[in-house]
Amino acid sequence: MNLDRLLERAEALYPQIVEWRRYLHRHPELSFAETKTAQYIEDILNGFGGLIVTRPTASSVMARLVGARPGRTLAIRADIDALPIQEETGLPFASQEQGVMHACGHDGHTATVLGVARVLSEHAEDLEGEIRFLFQHAEELPPGGADEMIAAGVMDGVNHVIGAHLQSPVEVGRVGVVAGPMLASPDTFTITITGKGGHAAEPHKTVDAIAIGAQVVTNLQHIASRTTDPMKPLVVSVTQFIGGHAHNVIPGSVQLCGTVRCMDTELRADVPRRMERILAGITQAHEAEYELQYHYGYRPLVNDPEVTRVVADAVAELFGRDALYEIQPSMSADDFSAYLNQAPGTYFNVGAGNKERGIVHPHHHPKFDIDEESLKVGMKVFLASALKLL
Repeated sequence: MNLDRLLERAEALYPQIVEWRRYLHRHPELSFAETKTAQYIEDILNGFGGLIVTRPTASSVMARLVGARPGRTLAIRADIDALPIQEETGLPFASQEQGVMHACGHDGHTATVLGVARVLSEHAEDLEGEIRFLFQHAEELPPGGADEMIAAGVMDGVNHVIGAHLQSPVEVGRVGVVAGPMLASPDTFTITITGKGGHAAEPHKTVDAIAIGAQVVTNLQHIASRTTDPMKPLVVSVTQFIGGHAHNVIPGSVQLCGTVRCMDTELRADVPRRMERILAGITQAHEAEYELQYHYGYRPLVNDPEVTRVVADAVAELFGRDALYEIQPSMSADDFSAYLNQAPGTYFNVGAGNKERGIVHPHHHPKFDIDEESLKVGMKVFLASALKLL
C-alpha cells in the first residue's frame, strides 16, 4: 500500500471531511443518547463499500476493514458524544440543539476517522490484516462507553489500538505524543457525616456536622501532601459541601463530594483506605458517624512506548520533527484507557488552535472551536501510523 497515494486521497477528501464535521456539529447528542449520530455514521460507512458495519451498542458503531491477506489487527477509536453546553460561537453551522454542543472536538474526531475509513476502504486488496474503526459513545459521562464496547467484543483479537484528541490550546500543525502515563483516573466520592442537629445558640447540645466536616476537608489534603510520594501525582479535591438550611440551625448531617485523580494503580487502590482512616478518626473523636461512597472511574491512561514511537516516527516523516511536541501528563481523564488495558497502543494529540483566527477558547467552553485543517493533519497521522503498525 503506497502512503503517498493515501495522502493524496486524504487531501482530495478534505472538503467532505469538513462537511461531515459540520453536520455533526449542527446535530450534537449527549452521552448514551447518540442514536441519530450513530445512524448517520453507519449510513456513511455503508456507503463506502468493503466494510463490515455493526452496532456494538445502541449508540455506537464499528466498521471492520478486512484485508486480502492475513496479518495484525489494528483498532482506531473516535468518540462521538457532545456536552450539555449552550453554544455561543455564532458559527453558521452552530448547534441546532438547545443546551447541547460539541465543545470538545468529538465531531472532529468522528469526521477524521470517517475520512481514514474512506481512504483505506478503497485499498482493501492491498491490506494485510484488519482495521477496526470504533465510533464510541459516551466518553464524556462515566461509566463511559468504552467498557460497553469492549464487552461487546470490539477488541477481541486486536494487536494495537490508537486514538487522537484535538487540542485547541495547541496551534494547528503540531502533534503531541508521550510514552507512559498521560491521563489520570477520575474517581469520585461522597461522604455523609451524621452528628446531632440543634439550635445554633446552643452548640454544646449538638454534634456539629459542619464543624466536623470542615476538619475532614482539611485533613483529606494530607493524603496528597503528607502521606504520598511527591513523585507520584495525586489530587484529592472536595468540590461540594452540602448542609444546613437556616442561619440559626446546626444541621444534623452534611455531605461532602469530590474527586480523586492519580496515575499510579497501587496508589489509586490505597486512597479509599486512607480516607476511611481519616474519617474514622475525626468522627469518633467528635461522637459522629460517617458513610463513604467511593466510585472508581476510568483507568489511568498509559501509552505503550513502542506504539508511541511508531506514531512519533510517522509524524516526523510527514511533517518534520519540529511538528512534534511532548505532551505534559494531565490529571484529566479519558476512557480510551480501557482500550489500552486490552492491547498496547497510544493516544496522541493534534493541535487545533489558531490565534490569528481567534480559535483560542479551551475545551468545554461555549465558544470552543477548531481550525479544521487539524482534521487533515489527524487523517494523515492515522494513515501513516496504520501502515507502520500493520
